[in-house]
Amino acid sequence: MIRWAALLMLVAAGPLLAQVPEPQTYRGEPYRAPVPATLRGAEVIDADRAIQLHAQGAAFVDVYPRTRKPEGLPEGTIWREPRHETIPGAVWLWDTGYQELAPAEQARLAEGLTQVTGGDRSAPVVIFCRADCWMSWNAARRAVEMGYSAVSWFPGGTDDWQQALGADLVKVEPGDP
Repeated sequence: MIRWAALLMLVAAGPLLAQVPEPQTYRGEPYRAPVPATLRGAEVIDADRAIQLHAQGAAFVDVYPRTRKPEGLPEGTIWREPRHETIPGAVWLWDTGYQELAPAEQARLAEGLTQVTGGDRSAPVVIFCRADCWMSWNAARRAVEMGYSAVSWFPGGTDDWQQALGADLVKVEPGDP
């Protein structure tokens, strides 16, 4: 009887145990893992709020990483970069959500945010990836640290967007505006 009571208490506490604390620094591997419900300095939004902000013309920034050609492929192997799909109108700033950024990725993020906000650090910007992706959390945190004051972090990303609308995402290529 005591075992059942203990089991019931664990099941009831499950959601509390599963909460992920907001880290003090950027998060690394594994990037696809449960994320916190908070991000200091940013609004954490769900799909309904993302749809509302999209309709209002907020800038959307996708930070999903780019899939590179694997090293060491046998000679003559044909490799095609996988298709990347995103929310319509979003700018894809690939590789800008890692724990540590090379200077090129840091510049891509800074320049991309300047581009999508017209240089207005108070303009609304929604940063996302896929559901349970720390890359979007990292990039949104960087945007806040760069002085952007209207950052919305959309932790459900393209997964929640597509589920909420039942709409298709759009194909985007590296370098597309």
